[in-house]
Amino acid sequence: MSDPLDQVRDALRNIPDPGGQSNIIEAGMVSGMVSKNAQVFFSITVPPDEAERLEPLRRAAEAAAASVPGVTKAIAVLTADKKQTPAQAAPSRPGAKKSGIGGVGAIIAVASGKGGVGKSTTTVNVALGLQGLGLRVGVLDVDIYGPSIPRLLGVNAKPTPAGGKTFHPLEAYGMKVMSMGFLVGEETPMVWRGPMVTTAINQMLSDVHWGKLDVLVVDMPPGTGDAQLTMSQKVPLSGAIIVSTPQDLALIDARKGIAMFQKVNVPILGVVENMSYFECPDTGKRYEIFGHAGAEKEAKRLGVPFLGAVPLLMQIRELSDAGTPVVSVEDEADNASHYTKIAERVWERVSIEKGSGAKPKIIFE
Repeated sequence: MSDPLDQVRDALRNIPDPGGQSNIIEAGMVSGMVSKNAQVFFSITVPPDEAERLEPLRRAAEAAAASVPGVTKAIAVLTADKKQTPAQAAPSRPGAKKSGIGGVGAIIAVASGKGGVGKSTTTVNVALGLQGLGLRVGVLDVDIYGPSIPRLLGVNAKPTPAGGKTFHPLEAYGMKVMSMGFLVGEETPMVWRGPMVTTAINQMLSDVHWGKLDVLVVDMPPGTGDAQLTMSQKVPLSGAIIVSTPQDLALIDARKGIAMFQKVNVPILGVVENMSYFECPDTGKRYEIFGHAGAEKEAKRLGVPFLGAVPLLMQIRELSDAGTPVVSVEDEADNASHYTKIAERVWERVSIEKGSGAKPKIIFE
């Protein structure tokens, strides 16, 4: 049986490129194509100042993809390399130069203003949600002082050498994973000053043989310290996800996290409200333990996207402690949907942030 994406690509070969010399597939304009539940999503790269004029091309490509048997919906986005302002083009500090990680497409940071809001749980489940879109995904844990990724993914082993100073990441649920927790015991305290943290993060960025990845999801430590600055200075982050509970105390710190990433020119992909509410399994009654919709209101006030809310569920906690993230468990599809929907929105935001300043349109028929 042929790959449905191959049929979609064949259909898109009927769409001429803007110059009329070839088609949008042969011209290399189509990228990021993924499919899920009979829906197809892809990007069309165009010059930044041509986005408005080429909107008919986007609609035609979307219609062609939707006409393929078995495809129920097609979503196309116009993207382009952003035109940078002098401030954006400049490195984060004098003499610093950002370079990507070889073979890695997008790098997404998952951050929080304070600890205990479910950032690491969000990281692994959103990463699995991105993998469900057909993407090749890696997870990097740079929470040096409190690495949680090994426990959340049920991995406890040592990385193997890859030749020279590099080594292979471990694998869990089909994703490549690296954490300081693989190198030290779970109960070993990391009594390190800032420069040692920076060195460790640099090594995990440069000395790990990640191979080909569409996206690397980075679990950041809470706060706005050395790790955040190192990541924003060393690699071109595609954007940051901010995780917060709806509680006012958590939102105060979430604001600081958003402001920090904006100061270093890292796009805010959106805000996730974790522990949004608790629904009693016996009575079905909802309790807003930490308040409700606080993060959504704050995102609206700050003018950043709201990615979704995740309720406080015992199943998520139990599965996380057991090293089986809820998105990896088929029987928990309803609970996992909170994260998979967030993952879909994140990937759409990544595509938009790579686009022109005019913001490409996403039209849902």
